[in-house]
Amino acid sequence: MDHVHASHPEIIKRLRRAHGHLAGVIAMIEEGRPCVDLAQQLQAVESAIANAKRTLIEDHMEHCIGDGVADGGKSAKAALAEFKALAKYL
Repeated sequence: MDHVHASHPEIIKRLRRAHGHLAGVIAMIEEGRPCVDLAQQLQAVESAIANAKRTLIEDHMEHCIGDGVADGGKSAKAALAEFKALAKYL
């Protein structure tokens, strides 16, 4: 892997947990559980995924964009373009 951050193992853990949680929601639907319970559990899955995404983006902005500019590895223009590309996922 050539693009690994210190946060990636934690993000993987969160996504695996969300994956298991989503499988549980699917089972709940198949069991005919109440819609309110399903909506609550889907909200929890959605929140877990959103938190993983936020962590990934924040880490990338800090380490890839911020450190890259500070070290002279990226021009301000390139860093701004990369930030704009990420911003649509916030």
